[in-house]
Amino acid sequence: MKKIEIFTDGACSGNPGPGGYGAILRYKGTSKELWGGDPSTTNNRMELTAVITALSALKEPCEVELYSDSKYIIDAVTKGWAKKWRANNWVKSDKKKA
Repeated sequence: MKKIEIFTDGACSGNPGPGGYGAILRYKGTSKELWGGDPSTTNNRMELTAVITALSALKEPCEVELYSDSKYIIDAVTKGWAKKWRANNWVKSDKKKA
């Protein structure tokens, strides 16, 4: 199985406000950059969008090493929040969209 490194970041100016995200996928010395934005968004939404966009770009199952400076993303993965959100159609326990 291929081992892929993914580096992500997201931010916005104001919260909500205009924001953007970026991701770099790296495999055996080759990199692919992905990015985008939204005119009215939140920081957490851009952090999540960076990760989702990067994972969606994979063409086959891979072992992924994900790097993020976002506590929200790290907790979502390590504490199992993301699995619960997915099972609840991307709705959090507070009934807001993840």
